[in-house]
Amino acid sequence: MGHRLSKIYTRTGDKGDTGLGDGSRVAKDSLRIEAIGSADELNCTIGMILAHSLPDEVDTCLQGIQHDLFDLGSELCVPNYNKLSIEYVTRLEETLDDFNTDLPMLKEFILPAGGKATSACHLARAICRRAERRAITLNRDEALSPYVISYLNRLSDLLFVIARVLARHENGREVLWQPGRHSEDD
Repeated sequence: MGHRLSKIYTRTGDKGDTGLGDGSRVAKDSLRIEAIGSADELNCTIGMILAHSLPDEVDTCLQGIQHDLFDLGSELCVPNYNKLSIEYVTRLEETLDDFNTDLPMLKEFILPAGGKATSACHLARAICRRAERRAITLNRDEALSPYVISYLNRLSDLLFVIARVLARHENGREVLWQPGRHSEDD
């Protein structure tokens, strides 16, 4: 394990730069820090989902994903370091297939709404898509492991499916999009 923080404020970033895991310093608004920040925001949002009463299998899955996201973050934080592997992506695909098995086929678009955990899961999915976009942008300038982007791509799909599971758990159903409906139509 790397350095442990004994003091939270260091003042080293007061001029707008921050340290990476390899000791180098970059601007706080660099592409790499944008990617790290989006992954961190995603992990925080998953923590918000976990604060709700969830089915055991969803709770266990999301806890594992939080650990995966720290592994992904370590890869982003240390240039040329590879932590993720195909096994991370395969695990998400298998989990996605397991959760999707009992769900009805989608015939309509669903709204990112429902119960509190469902809505938080939809928010996590949207943040995951942003994290994926930030990783793709970073990858144009600095090569990343292909598993970072694949992992985020699969994770956003899994979060969509988990939101569907949570909609049934919390609300009994999903909120379907009704084209052309306006608030005054209620």
